[in-house]
Amino acid sequence: MRTTYTGSCHCGAVRFEADIDLEQPTYRCNCSICSRTRFWPAIVKSEDLRVLDGASELIEYRFNSMNNSHHFCRRCGVRPWGIGAMPDGARIYGVNIGCLENVPPEVLAAAPIVYVDGAHDRFEPPPITAYL
Repeated sequence: MRTTYTGSCHCGAVRFEADIDLEQPTYRCNCSICSRTRFWPAIVKSEDLRVLDGASELIEYRFNSMNNSHHFCRRCGVRPWGIGAMPDGARIYGVNIGCLENVPPEVLAAAPIVYVDGAHDRFEPPPITAYL
């Protein structure tokens, strides 16, 4: 069920709300940035993410193919979301579940996880050794 969650970076400078269905897949990626920052996103459409405060505090980082943008708070360094594209070109936002403030623990524990092999740009099938 889609629920509106509030979220923020660690210092609270960046605040947002997002409409997310945590019964749908969430993602774990083994690329260099996601594995180092332990990024755990839920995918939403652009209209389902609303910045409430602190947009000017965000800095953008791109690497490798330069296709995805990673947005970090310039004060505390936390990444509330990233922006990418589906294979058909549709823009998507990966909202960092760790930044959500009002998610019951049992909802997080039940959220399905899809493992992707971003380290090798292979997204089917899931990597066997992504987190070993």
